[in-house]
Amino acid sequence: MKKIYLILSVIGFILPNIFVALESIESGNILLWYNIPETFRAMFINYISSAFVVDLLVVVLIFFVWSYHEAKKFKIKNLWLIWVLTMAFGLSFTFPFFLYLREGKIKI
Repeated sequence: MKKIYLILSVIGFILPNIFVALESIESGNILLWYNIPETFRAMFINYISSAFVVDLLVVVLIFFVWSYHEAKKFKIKNLWLIWVLTMAFGLSFTFPFFLYLREGKIKI
């Protein structure tokens, strides 16, 4: 499973960031995440996108709580870095990466 988690982590990093790159090129904002007010405006531009963003933020909060307890349980260090990467690059990258790290600590 460890290899699968790593592969999913790479896929989870690449696929969403294709759209970030496309938006950056289209809008002229090379560092889209750097322009935080404009990024938030775009994320909450209508009710449907707002629903998706709020839903994702709730899942991120759940991931933070769960990963905190799992990191303590399996002695995974530098969890704060996973959380920062989650906010910068997304849960589809960091969730399987955290599972990859966790899998390395599980005693069979």
